[in-house]
Amino acid sequence: MARGALWIIPLLLAFGCAFRSLHASPGDVDPLYRSCVEKCESTGVIGKSSIQHCQFPENDTSVENPWYMQEPLYLQWKQLNCRSDCRYHCMMQREEERQSLGLSPVKYHGKWPFERVFVFQEPLSAALSALNLLMHFIGWLSFFLLVNYKLPLRPQTKRTYYEYTGLWHIYGVLSMNAWFWSFIFHTRDFDLTEKLDYSSAVALLGYSLILALLRTFNVKDEATRVMFSAPILAFVTTHILYLNFYELDYGWNMTVCVVMAVTQLLAWAIWAGTTRHPSRFKLWTVVIGGALAMLLEVYDFPPYKGYADAHAVWHATTIPLTYLWWSFIRDDAELRTAALVKKAK
Repeated sequence: MARGALWIIPLLLAFGCAFRSLHASPGDVDPLYRSCVEKCESTGVIGKSSIQHCQFPENDTSVENPWYMQEPLYLQWKQLNCRSDCRYHCMMQREEERQSLGLSPVKYHGKWPFERVFVFQEPLSAALSALNLLMHFIGWLSFFLLVNYKLPLRPQTKRTYYEYTGLWHIYGVLSMNAWFWSFIFHTRDFDLTEKLDYSSAVALLGYSLILALLRTFNVKDEATRVMFSAPILAFVTTHILYLNFYELDYGWNMTVCVVMAVTQLLAWAIWAGTTRHPSRFKLWTVVIGGALAMLLEVYDFPPYKGYADAHAVWHATTIPLTYLWWSFIRDDAELRTAALVKKAK
């Protein structure tokens, strides 16, 4: 089974390559689309419709001026909404024209044309991100209750026997943070929400790699844990700073994410096989299921009825996998606690 996990490598590499041209999309280089957006941002009008967020005061101040001369934050937010609304309405107008000519949908700024629902730009992906957030919260809460109230504690310190309790608590917080910003990003796609979404995902992947290595190599000593963690933590921090303050390089970011994902997937799969962990089948299901789900990202397709694209379906597949993952974590806590209690006696 561990050998079978090796096929995940080319799959995930293909997944990374598929995103190298994320923002070089056919739709946003269309001259008709570009001219529509430019006209909308300057006039606030598309056809017979007016864009409310594009109505600015006549004495509007440039955002390039010093901070004390800039407009209030609500006006800067209004400018972001103006651009977003113009792009949306121009995109939908172009797609109607393309559909009348019998042409298939194309991507705009790396995304398919979605039908908005109220403020939600990608309603289904946003809703599924919220469900993933809820699943991680429920999983973390059940783990917290298990190790603190159901399993025995050390008599003298009243701390848990399970050596990785604190590490899994941090993992739970980072997971919920990542899915929260995924929800925000799919709700309103701005530069800020995009960077927060990417940074949170990278932070979660980097920490997950650290945790995978610490658990699979059974590292318990604090000094050794620091030695394992410090290089990865330094690299991930530098990478996040690079994305936010130097260049949001999508190709390089995907390469980094793929390498971290492949490493921890292989570590978990091989460890489960060699240690004969009682819950290894849950772990293998998560590893292989997650890799198969990534095929949805590689073999992308336009949103069905304007709502469900491959990325949204991928979000849906992570919900049951999250349930299994936290179930494995609880099983591991019970297994290690039972072994340590038996050893203490």
